[in-house]
Amino acid sequence: MIYPQKNKLINWFFHNYILRIVKANFQQVRFDEVEVDKNKSVLLLANHFSWWDGFLMYYINHRILKKRFHVMVIEETVQKVSFFKYVGAFSVSKNSRDMLASLNYAVELLNDPENMVLIFPQGKLYSNFTNEVNFEKGLSKIMPAATGEFQTVMAATFIENLQYKKPTANVYLKAINEMNNMEEAQKLYQQHYDSAKQQQNKITV
Repeated sequence: MIYPQKNKLINWFFHNYILRIVKANFQQVRFDEVEVDKNKSVLLLANHFSWWDGFLMYYINHRILKKRFHVMVIEETVQKVSFFKYVGAFSVSKNSRDMLASLNYAVELLNDPENMVLIFPQGKLYSNFTNEVNFEKGLSKIMPAATGEFQTVMAATFIENLQYKKPTANVYLKAINEMNNMEEAQKLYQQHYDSAKQQQNKITV
């Protein structure tokens, strides 16, 4: 398992790099205002459809959640993009003994109210306009173990250009104070995703 690395200078550089590339490559990033409990960590569940997903959620955390950013990433990706570990990435290797260590580490992070843990529960990339968001099983190990310690924030992101050369990212956010198991999370996330998609489809220029 690959753990996040702390280095103030490198962290500062990549923090500013991420904010700069988001600003440079998007016409706008729109998002909902949500209330975040200062006394609880945040489990951020997001749809996974592009290379930009982690960077956009980093931007959202910087703008509104304001927690210490962590994200669970497939180990091969962290190995290929080594700077990820300097912006809070920790690895997970599916179907290996290390997977349990990664899940336990996520629980440990969620026990600290200063932290935010981003998970893409789909586990792989899907179309931005897929109809169903199916969760893989890892979340079922994390949520019960950290019950009561975290607040769940659901993010459904849709990207479109419309009248601009650069795309706009619309990040639909919803905060849930208590959600203790994966089945409930799957159901509520699908409802949020469907609602967000309907709102996105109503956008006209």
